[in-house]
Amino acid sequence: MSIHGSIGETTDKSFMLAYLDSLALVERLHRLLLDVIKDEFERVGVLEINAVQALLLFNIGDNEVTAGELKSRGYYQGSNVSYNLKKLVEMGYMHHQRCEIDRRSVRVRLTQKGREIHKVVEALFERHAEGLQSKGILDADGIDTITFALRRVERYWGDQIRYIY
Repeated sequence: MSIHGSIGETTDKSFMLAYLDSLALVERLHRLLLDVIKDEFERVGVLEINAVQALLLFNIGDNEVTAGELKSRGYYQGSNVSYNLKKLVEMGYMHHQRCEIDRRSVRVRLTQKGREIHKVVEALFERHAEGLQSKGILDADGIDTITFALRRVERYWGDQIRYIY
């Protein structure tokens, strides 16, 4: 029996199609978010960092974190976090310092140059939030509903990784 055969037998097909559609939508939205950030940086003439790096700087904000914390806190979803951190340090967007207790661990925080990138992304997101509301695309209840549903899926997937059924 194939995996597809067993899924079809136990899962409502319309729900399965809707679930697959929502997974594809989440992927497209993430790629589109990166494109929107890239376009904004091209518009303002910042070309030396990419959208992933800009989003990383935005998510760190005023925090001081380790590379491991970036992933565990959900700040960064890429597999090449070390590469991007190294590049951002080299370009002057981040400070890095070895931890006193665990010398293998490095703590990072934004420089003034990094905080300027953070402000550009923050302003972009503020314009988006205002536009979504003013154009009637989403209101407070709508965003709360989306966030609540996505957090439930996040918890479910996390449980699948930790407990495997």
